[in-house]
Amino acid sequence: MDAIMTTELYWLTLTIGMTALFWVPYILNWIMEHGMVAALWNPKEYDHTQPKAAWALRMLRAHENAVENLVIFAPLVLILHAMEISTAATATASMVYFTARAAHFWVFAFAIPSLRVLTFLVGFGAQMVLVLTLLGII
Repeated sequence: MDAIMTTELYWLTLTIGMTALFWVPYILNWIMEHGMVAALWNPKEYDHTQPKAAWALRMLRAHENAVENLVIFAPLVLILHAMEISTAATATASMVYFTARAAHFWVFAFAIPSLRVLTFLVGFGAQMVLVLTLLGII
């Protein structure tokens, strides 16, 4: 049996890979600021390992937000796949979601609040396209 990689699954895979890499910049910053041993402690439990660089703390928060939203996006794509639903709208929404989450990470890191909210809302809108498709509304 040949597996089919739909457009939605492709963008889900890229989103998972991207989210899996979001930790790298802020952990490298912590290692540079605090040394290897201190950086490996749980940064939420040990205030002394909190990053001095504000951008690194914002990246941590952006990463957490990306994981929280991936928990919503991934099942939607998997349900679409299980139901054999793949439309131009769902494919586009999946691509838009990936792009919005990538942009959200960087505008969060660089402290651009208006764009952070906009990119978050675009990602949310993409999720809602998937929900509405599954419900047969669009």
